Amino acid sequence: MKAKVRGIYTTALTKLLLENGFEVVQPSQTIKSRFGIADNNEPPDIKIKDKHDLQGVVALGTKPAIEAFKKILQATLEDVITREWSVSVDGIYKGCVVGEDERSIYVKIGNDIMGVLPKNNAQAPTQKELLVQVERRRIGRKTPVLTTQLKLVGNCAILVPNIRGGVSLKIRDVAKRAELYALAKQLAPEGWGIIWREPAAQKPRTALENEVASLVEKAKLLNEKASSAETPSLIIEGLYFMAVEFPCVSKRKLDALRACVTPTMEGHHFYKSCGGRVSAALEMAEKLLEKGEDYTVVKRLFEEQTAAEFPEEGMTVEVAHVKLSGAVFHLGQAVLEGVNNGELCYSRTIKANGVYDGLGTVKEAGDKAVSKTKLGEWHITTNYYSKDGAWKGAYININTPVEIYPNTLRYVDLEVDVCVRPDGETKVLDLEKLEKALEKGLVSSTLYERVKAEVEEILKNKPCRG
Repeated sequence: MKAKVRGIYTTALTKLLLENGFEVVQPSQTIKSRFGIADNNEPPDIKIKDKHDLQGVVALGTKPAIEAFKKILQATLEDVITREWSVSVDGIYKGCVVGEDERSIYVKIGNDIMGVLPKNNAQAPTQKELLVQVERRRIGRKTPVLTTQLKLVGNCAILVPNIRGGVSLKIRDVAKRAELYALAKQLAPEGWGIIWREPAAQKPRTALENEVASLVEKAKLLNEKASSAETPSLIIEGLYFMAVEFPCVSKRKLDALRACVTPTMEGHHFYKSCGGRVSAALEMAEKLLEKGEDYTVVKRLFEEQTAAEFPEEGMTVEVAHVKLSGAVFHLGQAVLEGVNNGELCYSRTIKANGVYDGLGTVKEAGDKAVSKTKLGEWHITTNYYSKDGAWKGAYININTPVEIYPNTLRYVDLEVDVCVRPDGETKVLDLEKLEKALEKGLVSSTLYERVKAEVEEILKNKPCRG
């Protein structure tokens, strides 16, 4: 299988993919130099690039390629989180209209999948069943955006009903554009038009003819299944999408992979994900390493240059509590009480009244939550106190090791908690949520067992008031 990789994780992932039988195509100049890869403009089976927050990557590709990539990641990275989207991108579904509002029509396209069809996309359907396609807008969101303007997408060509056809604006050669326009007129079946994509410019005529013939067969299949297929169901398969989170331990492993290829500072991917001045300083430091400068000296210079970017004792930081689903809960501002000898302590003031779930004690505005962990540790212990200092109980949250960013403490919540009530009773909560995450493929069996072992170790040490 062929993969195209871009972004801050490219070198590490390229090494990992090559070691596991993938071919890397359309490599950057840097990757060609580092791995001795020749030019290869073949279309990829999977495209991998940075997430917008730089905390991992997103991948779009064929189902076999996505599954192979997921298997490699889960076998290599202990705390990796793999979030596969349940619908097929560009997939054509036979759906069932279940409701509407002023702006949207709601269409059921799977047993547990509801899509939204914007009313500006098409006229309101006159029948309950209709063919819809998953658009490339809002990929990965809970509710996919649908369209009734169907198209059949290939690597080099897109087959669209009732249009004259066209050529990608990225193909600028006038003669090549004219050639492709002429070829589209020859190959387009009745009632369809062909839009040529950028890779078409590099392909021989035979390859383009073969791809269009394959798309025409899909069009025939679509016509056959349109009336006979059950509702809801997927009629024409498209590509598949996966968002991947690289927490603390994954970044460290990726650092080690990158270091096998090129001079790499310890913490490389963490510092790159910081962005801004920290990322820029890292690039300068690693250029010095490439020139043969002493690692210890470069590390000291880098730390001196970036120290002011990171929070110190007494400063206020945000706490980003990331769920397995990808949702990020900002727990509010916390005061950094200390980072000493690898131990981290921060406190928050509770803003609203309520009840502490699992503890059975009243939550009051003005309560104080004091959280402690060690760098590299897989849990955070938070003790809750009233305004006058009375202890209200403790939560031990199982999570990936905390990362200290310039303005934020960040970790991925692994669902399971151990709560210690004021009377000393200890209880494990939400283990079934982690089991469901394992069933869905969000976490690996390795990570699942790691969490269970962490809980057992905590219980063995008889947690009490901290």
